[in-house]
Amino acid sequence: MSKQEQIERFLASSQFGVVGASSNRQKYGNRVLRCYVQSGYKAIPVNPGEAEIEGIPCVSSIPSLPAEVKSISMITPPAVTEKLVPEAIAHGIENIWMQPGAESATAVALCREKGINVIADGSCLLVQLGFHDH
Repeated sequence: MSKQEQIERFLASSQFGVVGASSNRQKYGNRVLRCYVQSGYKAIPVNPGEAEIEGIPCVSSIPSLPAEVKSISMITPPAVTEKLVPEAIAHGIENIWMQPGAESATAVALCREKGINVIADGSCLLVQLGFHDH
């Protein structure tokens, strides 16, 4: 699959999980969430410590995401990414985009082994969708 095909497959989900979403508007976990919304996508923040972010109700964990969510963006430290990828796979997530800084070679290898469409080469959703910070 080409990079563009991977991205198109990722973006074909009807809803998206934003793992590591943050209420701090300066953090990438907040910008990625706002980027989805700006671009007309339905995104669900995943953060165990927040009730809502940007007015959108949070779920506390990946297994709490609705079944319609087939793609997640991960904005987490690599050690956290490694812990959460097996949860995502078990929950039926088909596409995982590890934002720059979230990548883990171990997690990427597991995704490939399990047939998950993984984007973890430094590509950034904010660049892909043309995010504008208002």
